[in-house]
Amino acid sequence: MIAPVSNNPALIVGGNNSSDYAAAAGRALLATIFILSGISKVADPTSSLGYISSVGLPFPEVGLGIAILVEIVGGIALVLGYRTKLVATLLALFSVATAVFFHSALGDQNQFIHFFKNIAMAGGLLQVAAFGGGAVSIDNRR
Repeated sequence: MIAPVSNNPALIVGGNNSSDYAAAAGRALLATIFILSGISKVADPTSSLGYISSVGLPFPEVGLGIAILVEIVGGIALVLGYRTKLVATLLALFSVATAVFFHSALGDQNQFIHFFKNIAMAGGLLQVAAFGGGAVSIDNRR
């Protein structure tokens, strides 16, 4: 067993302190946009297909299915802290891809904001990928 860097229990990961719950809350907040976006695609697939088609991506139906799967299943897995590092990495890549393919018209202020929102989300997700789900996660229970 590796000795902790500090004898202060508040600084030891998994010590049931506020940072454990902050990590879980952070995962939930990051996941919210994915889950809601996936649900909106299920609720109105015609609009989503139109948007995917408008940027010229091939096989919009396949793209829509993949997006729904990634957003809903990935979002729920992130909330639960299940395979957190892998899921966070996939969601980060998805965020960058959607920024590039759907929000690259940086001369349009709205697209500029969406592009960098996606990039910022990818940054937060990479933090989760680097440090894992934390103490309050399914990963920690396995």
